[in-house]
Amino acid sequence: MNRHKKKILELIGKKKVVTSSEIANYLKISWNTAEKYLLELVIGGKVEKIKKEGVNLWMLK
Repeated sequence: MNRHKKKILELIGKKKVVTSSEIANYLKISWNTAEKYLLELVIGGKVEKIKKEGVNLWMLK
């Protein structure tokens, strides 16, 4: 697992629920890159995605 994914899991652990934009800003990466890492974490069974009013919310599984 790369360092960005580890930092994503740490942030979600602290905040409980985060948006893709929060992750992108936190890691200083593009929104698309953040979304890619988050989707990889979903596939890996670590994170859960909730789509709400045009915003993707992410939480630990």
